[in-house]
Amino acid sequence: MEISITFRHVEPTAELRSYVEEKVYKIKKYFDSPVDAHIVLGVEKFRHSADVTLSVDGNKIKAVEQTGDMYSSVDKVMEKIEQQLRRMLSRKREYKGEHIKGTVDEDLLSDEGETQDTVSESEPKIIKTEKMDTKPMDVDEAAMQLELSKRNFLVFFNSKSNNINVIYKRKDGNLGLIEPSTK
Repeated sequence: MEISITFRHVEPTAELRSYVEEKVYKIKKYFDSPVDAHIVLGVEKFRHSADVTLSVDGNKIKAVEQTGDMYSSVDKVMEKIEQQLRRMLSRKREYKGEHIKGTVDEDLLSDEGETQDTVSESEPKIIKTEKMDTKPMDVDEAAMQLELSKRNFLVFFNSKSNNINVIYKRKDGNLGLIEPSTK
């Protein structure tokens, strides 16, 4: 961690410098990568200000605080910096969590908030029911209807066998037909 402290209209005392460095080193726990910190401490009339700028992984984090005492200004500005760091890290974790394989996706959660693993251990549930009109047609007409639709399958009443059949699109681009067996 590289720390640079600038004093404006303030005596650069060793106690103040060590106090600021101690506060800045406390945020080092949030990072593995190098952090550059630039702190400007200044006094204007009765206002003691602390201005902290951090450069972390290409991100800049900045906070300014003014109070009647330099030590309280440093404390308050470091609280602001720590809040911003926590917020930034939580956003990164959320972003990484969405893009890493093996994490729980919100689409995989059921209505009760159970994960997919819990649902697969229990009995499968019907989550959607859809009614379809099955009009009589032959297999060639059903294939043509399926190609015109955006669906991956079509349920139809086969006019030749007088049974309900399902025609579906296969991954290889061909079509498959499911017919009930007549035993």
